[in-house]
Amino acid sequence: MENGAKDERSRFWTVYQKVASQHDDEFLEQYGGDMDIVLIFSGLFSAVNTAFIATMEPSDATTTDALLTQIITLMVMNSHGTPITDTYPLPVPPAYSNGQIWFQTLAYASLSFSLLAAFGAVLGKQW
Repeated sequence: MENGAKDERSRFWTVYQKVASQHDDEFLEQYGGDMDIVLIFSGLFSAVNTAFIATMEPSDATTTDALLTQIITLMVMNSHGTPITDTYPLPVPPAYSNGQIWFQTLAYASLSFSLLAAFGAVLGKQW
């Protein structure tokens, strides 16, 4: 009786291994393709979102222009022997409106979630 029980158990595990292997292969095939799609979409979305964020940043050209103007003015005054008594404040960038702050917050949040999704897809592909 013991030999018959062992045969039943080994047959059970053989069948189980076959069914589990088929199920795992189908699962990996289906979700591997889904993770590829998520990875591609999140990468493209991150690139476009980063381009929008880069255009929302304040321009450094006004500060650079003001600094160059100050340097040139000070050099000219120094070459003429004129004492430097004036202070030259830098221009203050305009304040952001509430709408711009909300838009930037959403843009940075969506970029963070997109990168998190890409990270999750990479971890899923490597697992």
